[in-house]
Amino acid sequence: MTPPQTILVTGGAGFIGSAFLNLLVPRHPEIRWVNLDKLGYAANPMNLAEIQDRDNYAFVRADIADAEQVERVFEEFKPDWVVHFAAESHVDRSIKDPGAFVRSNVVGTQNLLDAARARWSGEGHVFHHVSTDEVYGSLGDEGKFVETTPYDPSSPYSASKAASDHLVRAYGRTFGLPVKITNCSNNYGPRQFPEKLIPLMILNAANGKPLPVYGTGGNVRDWLYVDDHCEAIWLVATQGAIGETYNVGGNNEETNLHVVKTLCRLVGEQSGKGDLEGLITYVADRPGHDHRYAIDASKIERDLGWTPKETFDTGMAKTVRWYLENPEWVQSVETGAYRDWVESNYEGRA
Repeated sequence: MTPPQTILVTGGAGFIGSAFLNLLVPRHPEIRWVNLDKLGYAANPMNLAEIQDRDNYAFVRADIADAEQVERVFEEFKPDWVVHFAAESHVDRSIKDPGAFVRSNVVGTQNLLDAARARWSGEGHVFHHVSTDEVYGSLGDEGKFVETTPYDPSSPYSASKAASDHLVRAYGRTFGLPVKITNCSNNYGPRQFPEKLIPLMILNAANGKPLPVYGTGGNVRDWLYVDDHCEAIWLVATQGAIGETYNVGGNNEETNLHVVKTLCRLVGEQSGKGDLEGLITYVADRPGHDHRYAIDASKIERDLGWTPKETFDTGMAKTVRWYLENPEWVQSVETGAYRDWVESNYEGRA
């Protein structure tokens, strides 16, 4: 495969996108990395402090749901590859405002596909779409999702991601666009916006606040450390077959309650606060809450040799330590101060 000269990464100021750029930009100085991000509520330029001044990195504030903005970015930077992270991703928010998820996840993906299709010809191009295991729906107590599992989304979020997956495959089959898809299990790690379960529980526990657990806490998820996920994405982008889908999982199935109790123990140990399980508070379950997700990642292991490096215990310990040791990042996010910084630095520059 022809090495890319320029890679466009969408949503690179968010949790997973920034982890991907922080790993790959220093590793590949021969590639120009362009980060397209609208800097929505969960995107934080502080996530990219390690690479923001590198010569091979550029940031542009733009919204993938705005076709004209996407066209301008493609015209200016002429990317050879696209690695597409940008998405609205919080299920609870999708229940309150499904339209925002359709706009970003469906229309935004179509705009990127159209821009790539209009400009790419010949070899040397890849459109890598990063998706979720939630498109497959819910599992019972047995079985795992494989790449051919029928789609059965439960929430507006997962329905919008399912639609974007279908669009990517359709552009590959109809127009010959060189596409690849990865569907991952639940990510966790440093710099995740604290609306998600793990950072929310860490910060609440550290501050002695209640730890809200939906229902009985018996819902099961497979947990994937973010750096392991990013290594898998790069491996698929560079070595995976065009037109193929690869499931990426952490081999760490745990109930939500076990996750929260583990975080109570780790925060208590690392902060010296002792037993924190008394903070656990059970709340009404979320509408349409899928019972269990589990990923069969044997295809990417067999075809590309990828396996996760972090276990549940090592990844969780690293994650808790990062949040406790980075109070400036936490304070900026919790107070919303980073939003003021974003607007003062990027207002009018979209």
